[in-house]
Amino acid sequence: MFNGEIDIRPSPIAGTWYSDRPVELQQEITGYLSRANLPAIEGKVIGLVAPHAGYRYSGPTAAYAYRAVQGMQFDIVAIFSPFHAYTPEELLTTRHSAYQTPLGIIPVERELLRDFEQKLAEKELFIAELSRDGEHSLEIQLPFLQVALDEKFHLFPVMVRTHDPQKIEMIAQAATAVLKDSNALIIASTDLSHFYEQKTANMFDREMLRRIENLAPDQVLEAERKGKGFACGAGAVATVLRISQLLGASKVQVLNYRTSGDETGDFSSVVGYGSAAIEIIGVNHQK
Repeated sequence: MFNGEIDIRPSPIAGTWYSDRPVELQQEITGYLSRANLPAIEGKVIGLVAPHAGYRYSGPTAAYAYRAVQGMQFDIVAIFSPFHAYTPEELLTTRHSAYQTPLGIIPVERELLRDFEQKLAEKELFIAELSRDGEHSLEIQLPFLQVALDEKFHLFPVMVRTHDPQKIEMIAQAATAVLKDSNALIIASTDLSHFYEQKTANMFDREMLRRIENLAPDQVLEAERKGKGFACGAGAVATVLRISQLLGASKVQVLNYRTSGDETGDFSSVVGYGSAAIEIIGVNHQK
């Protein structure tokens, strides 16, 4: 797949956020997928919303998203995530040529990223490149993809810090322009509310999931802005919802919701996790 020396981003979280033992990791993910009992999915799944905590906490919920595309084949997977460390940059990607997990190497789609960067620059938006970043929210999706998808894929990684609706629209327009002719899966990586007790978390999370299910990017940003619901990846979610609209999606189906308390038994301070499928209705759901 690669010629010459490869500039690989090594995983900074394997062995902590998920197992660094390939067989154990594959078995864990396969187990989560086998226990995810999906509702009926009517349309063609072109996008997902998935959580990004350590697998012990959010793996069972993430599995519902990846069960919706299990056995499918995509040439490109575009993951839009937050970037949790402080930086003044509003949009980031990797400088590396590939990501590495215990399950193998995933090449980065550099050509499309260059086209994306050019289209953003035309709108006076710029994307910064990072080396050896420690961001978990994008990487945590990769082993699930490596197990669930039928074939290998190229990665289109973007980390979104802005919540500005106009900038989100420009990012979505540029991403759509470079992805529209590809066999691509689009993923928003986000957790929901953080560190409320269970009842309060459920209230905030249901409101945010309702807005996601409404396929309403502006409503997602508004909920975060006004404190009606929370998603640490609100900018990424809004971007993915808007790209999905531009690609013809008309339905979002929430597949599962839990909190960390449902996994640990401690409901005093929890983090919310939701998974969803974004669908084009009128196109058969491929299996």
